[in-house]
Amino acid sequence: MLRRLSVENYALIDSLVLEPDPHLNIITGETGAGKSILLGALGLLLGARSDLSAVKDTARNCVVEGTFDLTGRGLEPFFEENDLDYAPQTTLTRILTPAGKSRSFINDLPVQLTLLRELGTRLIDIHSQHQNLILSSEEFRISALDTIAGNSEIRTQYAAQYKQLNELKQHLAALREAAEEGRRNEEWLRFQTEELTAANLRAGEQAEIEEELAVLENADRIGEALTGLRNALDTDETGVLPQLKTAETALSHIRTHYPAAEEYAARIRSAIEELKDIARSAAGESERIDADPARLAKLSTRLDTLIALQQKHRVANEAALIALRDRSTAQLAAIVHGSDEIAAAEEALQQARTQTETLAERLRKARTKAAPAFAKSICATLARLGMPETVFETTIVPTDLGRTGADEVEFLFSSNRGAKPQPIEKIASGGELSRVMLALKSLLASRMQLPTIIFDEIDTGVSGRIADAMGEIIAQLSATMQVVDITHLPQVASKGSAHFVVSKQAGRTSVARLTDEERVTEIAKMLSGNTITDAALAQARILLG
Repeated sequence: MLRRLSVENYALIDSLVLEPDPHLNIITGETGAGKSILLGALGLLLGARSDLSAVKDTARNCVVEGTFDLTGRGLEPFFEENDLDYAPQTTLTRILTPAGKSRSFINDLPVQLTLLRELGTRLIDIHSQHQNLILSSEEFRISALDTIAGNSEIRTQYAAQYKQLNELKQHLAALREAAEEGRRNEEWLRFQTEELTAANLRAGEQAEIEEELAVLENADRIGEALTGLRNALDTDETGVLPQLKTAETALSHIRTHYPAAEEYAARIRSAIEELKDIARSAAGESERIDADPARLAKLSTRLDTLIALQQKHRVANEAALIALRDRSTAQLAAIVHGSDEIAAAEEALQQARTQTETLAERLRKARTKAAPAFAKSICATLARLGMPETVFETTIVPTDLGRTGADEVEFLFSSNRGAKPQPIEKIASGGELSRVMLALKSLLASRMQLPTIIFDEIDTGVSGRIADAMGEIIAQLSATMQVVDITHLPQVASKGSAHFVVSKQAGRTSVARLTDEERVTEIAKMLSGNTITDAALAQARILLG
């Protein structure tokens, strides 16, 4: 439940702190005093979209902070799943900067706004006046019935199965599209695959060909250079090697007289061995390299083939040609075996549809079973609210498979038993809608186990005895949960455990908790207006008990 709410620099609020009672909190105030602003700040804290115009003083941040008691609410798994530090007293913070940036925190840890919103939906349910129109929402009606029917687990199973069904539909559609495209391109694919396969492509082949061609095209020049090198090294008398050998022999004769000669001789021997190796390699290469016209023509033709294929298929090298060949081969295989894959996908889809329909049927049975008791409970509450002749029926209409099952739920309503019930959103008046929504909220609240519920003038359009009955129902709710009720009716206001008044002075909104005697005066004012009479004071004391 909400333990403390502080608001700074939001709309007409300069600085405000609200510490609500654990049970029924009444909020009253003149129209325009800022009650809706207070709700706006709370909505901001719970993840509503930010509005820069809400920042009162553009020289400082707008800060809304709420402390919640989570004891016994079973929210520890939520904190663990989202890597948050759980604390029984958890603080949510929302900050708007003058620059328009929004920051969100849970226990001082920065979080995404979506996470703040998700936690907020588990902490507070805000029912504002316009939410009476939610009765026209199919999703609300079916969710309300499912809540009463206890369908949470099966709804989760159905949602997962329905998601899988849609994924399989998309997969099958993609396979069929690919097969159709493949059939259109089959002849070209087959020609392309055969052409590239017949080319016997090999990675790195082009570089090897180009290297060998460079040698073959210059074979004569290369042979001459190698022969010249061999002759320069190893020709009798004039070659480098014979001369170095002679020098080595001469050095060896003087080493006893000139010790340094030994080192020179050794270095010359090393050079001789290296030059001998060069001479042998040059001799071998000169014998191997031959201006082979047939080989040259063959390699040139092969290179032309590779380049032509690359130009034809607009790729850069033979590796890309190989990749294209493999893709074409795979596409052809998919065309050949595509019917088998499509058949398998169709079978999987049919199985998923059957499982989805089975879960949808279980949902329908659970809804059908819960519907009479659901309607009876609503009628019983409406009778307490001065509508004893009301007819409220919950009908379930089978439809195609959808996100929430294969049903549509209608709330049929008539305020007179003699009249034919019709969809409630079409015929109920504002006061009737308010009472139906209170009956629904009071029934749902016990099942949803929300720690806090806020009613924003849910009593619109009623007065007198009905207002008193509304106050009783709201007070009963507050026995098991925290309730905040914004009201203009003294009969409802008198039921509160705590009473707060919102006022506006010098363009600033403030809120104050009333003492017992101040409550008498406030309720008397609600009864008689600004001129408080003795009779109004007496009636206020009677209402307050």
